[in-house]
Amino acid sequence: MAMDRDQVLRDAAALLSRKSTATMDEVARAAGIGRATLHRHFAGRDALVRALEEFGIRAFEDAFDRARLDEGTAVEALRRLVAESESNAQLLAFLVTENQLFEGDQVNEGWARLDARVSALFRRGQAEGDIRIDLSPAWLTEALYGLIGTCAWAVMDGRVAAKDFQHMIIELLLGGAQRSDRT
Repeated sequence: MAMDRDQVLRDAAALLSRKSTATMDEVARAAGIGRATLHRHFAGRDALVRALEEFGIRAFEDAFDRARLDEGTAVEALRRLVAESESNAQLLAFLVTENQLFEGDQVNEGWARLDARVSALFRRGQAEGDIRIDLSPAWLTEALYGLIGTCAWAVMDGRVAAKDFQHMIIELLLGGAQRSDRT
Protein backbone atom coordinates (compact mmCIF):
# COMPACT_ATOMS: atom_id res chain seq x y z
CA MET A 1 0.00 0.00 0.00
CA ALA A 2 1.35 3.40 -0.97
CA MET A 3 1.81 6.01 1.69
CA ASP A 4 -0.39 9.10 1.31
CA ARG A 5 2.28 11.75 1.93
CA ASP A 6 -0.20 14.59 2.37
CA GLN A 7 -2.19 12.61 4.94
CA VAL A 8 1.00 11.73 6.83
CA LEU A 9 1.86 15.44 6.90
CA ARG A 10 -1.64 16.31 8.16
CA ASP A 11 -1.41 13.63 10.86
CA ALA A 12 2.05 14.87 11.85
CA ALA A 13 0.81 18.46 12.07
CA ALA A 14 -2.18 17.42 14.18
CA LEU A 15 0.09 15.59 16.62
CA LEU A 16 2.85 18.19 16.68
CA SER A 17 0.38 21.03 17.21
CA ARG A 18 -0.76 19.27 20.41
CA LYS A 19 2.63 17.90 21.43
CA SER A 20 5.53 19.82 19.91
CA THR A 21 8.09 17.47 21.49
CA ALA A 22 6.62 14.34 19.86
CA THR A 23 9.25 11.91 18.61
CA MET A 24 9.44 10.57 15.08
CA ASP A 25 8.17 7.25 16.50
CA GLU A 26 5.09 9.02 17.85
CA VAL A 27 4.57 10.78 14.53
CA ALA A 28 4.75 7.45 12.70
CA ARG A 29 2.19 5.91 15.08
CA ALA A 30 -0.14 8.91 14.70
CA ALA A 31 0.10 8.58 10.92
CA GLY A 32 -0.54 4.84 11.06
CA ILE A 33 2.76 3.93 9.41
CA GLY A 34 5.95 2.29 10.54
CA ARG A 35 8.93 4.25 11.80
CA ALA A 36 11.08 2.96 8.92
CA THR A 37 8.51 4.17 6.38
CA LEU A 38 8.44 7.61 7.97
CA HIS A 39 12.25 7.78 7.95
CA ARG A 40 12.40 6.76 4.29
CA HIS A 41 10.33 9.81 3.41
CA PHE A 42 11.65 12.23 6.04
CA ALA A 43 15.26 11.71 7.15
CA GLY A 44 14.61 13.29 10.53
CA ARG A 45 12.56 15.84 12.41
CA ASP A 46 14.09 18.78 10.55
CA ALA A 47 13.20 17.24 7.19
CA LEU A 48 9.67 16.55 8.43
CA VAL A 49 9.23 20.13 9.67
CA ARG A 50 10.55 21.53 6.38
CA ALA A 51 8.11 19.30 4.47
CA LEU A 52 5.30 20.49 6.76
CA GLU A 53 6.28 24.07 6.08
CA GLU A 54 6.16 23.60 2.30
CA PHE A 55 2.93 21.62 2.54
CA GLY A 56 1.40 24.34 4.72
CA ILE A 57 2.43 27.13 2.39
CA ARG A 58 0.86 25.32 -0.57
CA ALA A 59 -2.30 24.61 1.44
CA PHE A 60 -2.68 28.24 2.45
CA GLU A 61 -1.91 29.56 -1.03
CA ASP A 62 -4.70 27.29 -2.28
CA ALA A 63 -7.02 28.56 0.48
CA PHE A 64 -6.19 32.16 -0.46
CA ASP A 65 -7.00 31.41 -4.10
CA ARG A 66 -10.33 29.77 -3.17
CA ALA A 67 -11.18 32.76 -0.95
CA ARG A 68 -11.01 35.08 -3.99
CA LEU A 69 -9.32 37.85 -2.01
CA ASP A 70 -9.78 40.41 -4.79
CA GLU A 71 -13.57 40.02 -4.95
CA GLY A 72 -16.03 42.08 -2.92
CA THR A 73 -15.01 44.12 0.08
CA ALA A 74 -11.92 43.32 2.10
CA VAL A 75 -14.12 42.30 5.04
CA GLU A 76 -16.07 39.87 2.84
CA ALA A 77 -12.78 38.48 1.49
CA LEU A 78 -11.44 38.12 5.04
CA ARG A 79 -14.52 36.11 6.03
CA ARG A 80 -13.98 33.82 3.04
CA LEU A 81 -10.29 33.50 3.88
CA VAL A 82 -11.01 32.34 7.42
CA ALA A 83 -13.59 29.85 6.11
CA GLU A 84 -11.13 28.47 3.54
CA SER A 85 -8.34 28.27 6.13
CA GLU A 86 -10.34 26.22 8.62
CA SER A 87 -9.45 22.82 7.16
CA ASN A 88 -5.74 23.55 7.62
CA ALA A 89 -5.94 25.42 10.91
CA GLN A 90 -4.10 22.70 12.87
CA LEU A 91 -1.26 22.88 10.39
CA LEU A 92 -1.04 26.65 10.76
CA ALA A 93 -1.18 26.28 14.55
CA PHE A 94 1.92 24.11 14.38
CA LEU A 95 3.78 26.17 11.81
CA VAL A 96 3.38 29.56 13.46
CA THR A 97 4.80 28.20 16.71
CA GLU A 98 7.58 26.00 15.32
CA ASN A 99 10.52 28.25 16.09
CA GLN A 100 13.00 26.38 13.94
CA LEU A 101 11.14 27.72 10.91
CA PHE A 102 12.13 31.22 11.92
CA GLU A 103 15.79 30.68 12.75
CA GLY A 104 18.30 32.83 10.96
CA ASP A 105 17.92 35.96 8.90
CA GLN A 106 16.37 34.35 5.85
CA VAL A 107 12.64 34.68 5.35
CA ASN A 108 11.03 31.79 3.53
CA GLU A 109 9.76 33.05 0.17
CA GLY A 110 6.50 31.15 0.60
CA TRP A 111 5.76 32.83 3.93
CA ALA A 112 6.68 36.18 2.39
CA ARG A 113 4.13 35.58 -0.39
CA LEU A 114 1.42 34.65 2.12
CA ASP A 115 2.21 37.63 4.34
CA ALA A 116 2.12 39.98 1.34
CA ARG A 117 -1.30 38.72 0.24
CA VAL A 118 -2.86 39.04 3.69
CA SER A 119 -1.25 42.42 4.34
CA ALA A 120 -2.56 43.67 0.98
CA LEU A 121 -6.04 42.55 2.00
CA PHE A 122 -5.81 44.53 5.24
CA ARG A 123 -4.41 47.58 3.39
CA ARG A 124 -7.35 47.39 1.01
CA GLY A 125 -9.73 47.24 3.96
CA GLN A 126 -8.06 50.30 5.41
CA ALA A 127 -8.38 52.15 2.08
CA GLU A 128 -12.06 51.13 1.91
CA GLY A 129 -12.57 52.60 5.39
CA ASP A 130 -13.60 49.29 7.01
CA ILE A 131 -10.38 48.43 8.85
CA ARG A 132 -8.73 50.65 11.43
CA ILE A 133 -5.72 52.54 10.13
CA ASP A 134 -3.96 52.74 13.48
CA LEU A 135 -3.12 49.00 13.29
CA SER A 136 -0.49 48.07 10.72
CA PRO A 137 -1.31 45.47 8.06
CA ALA A 138 1.72 43.46 9.26
CA TRP A 139 0.32 43.35 12.80
CA LEU A 140 -3.17 42.44 11.58
CA THR A 141 -1.65 39.64 9.50
CA GLU A 142 0.15 38.20 12.54
CA ALA A 143 -3.02 38.57 14.61
CA LEU A 144 -5.01 36.65 11.99
CA TYR A 145 -2.48 33.80 11.95
CA GLY A 146 -2.48 33.76 15.75
CA LEU A 147 -6.27 33.66 15.97
CA ILE A 148 -6.53 30.84 13.44
CA GLY A 149 -3.89 28.82 15.27
CA THR A 150 -5.29 29.51 18.73
CA CYS A 151 -8.82 28.67 17.66
CA ALA A 152 -7.55 25.42 16.14
CA TRP A 153 -6.02 24.49 19.52
CA ALA A 154 -9.21 25.44 21.34
CA VAL A 155 -11.27 23.26 18.99
CA MET A 156 -8.81 20.34 19.38
CA ASP A 157 -9.04 20.65 23.18
CA GLY A 158 -12.82 20.86 23.11
CA ARG A 159 -12.92 24.38 24.58
CA VAL A 160 -14.53 25.78 21.41
CA ALA A 161 -17.08 23.99 19.25
CA ALA A 162 -15.82 23.34 15.73
CA LYS A 163 -18.98 24.96 14.36
CA ASP A 164 -17.91 28.24 16.04
CA PHE A 165 -14.42 28.37 14.47
CA GLN A 166 -15.15 31.01 11.84
CA HIS A 167 -17.43 33.09 14.06
CA MET A 168 -14.92 33.25 16.93
CA ILE A 169 -12.05 34.39 14.70
CA ILE A 170 -13.95 36.91 12.61
CA GLU A 171 -15.81 38.46 15.52
CA LEU A 172 -12.68 38.90 17.61
CA LEU A 173 -10.53 40.14 14.76
CA LEU A 174 -13.08 42.49 13.28
CA GLY A 175 -14.46 43.54 16.63
CA GLY A 176 -10.98 44.81 17.42
CA ALA A 177 -10.02 45.88 13.92
CA GLN A 178 -13.22 47.25 12.46
CA ARG A 179 -13.43 51.02 12.45
CA SER A 180 -16.06 52.57 14.67
CA ASP A 181 -16.89 56.08 15.82
CA ARG A 182 -15.44 55.26 19.26
CA THR A 183 -12.01 54.32 17.85
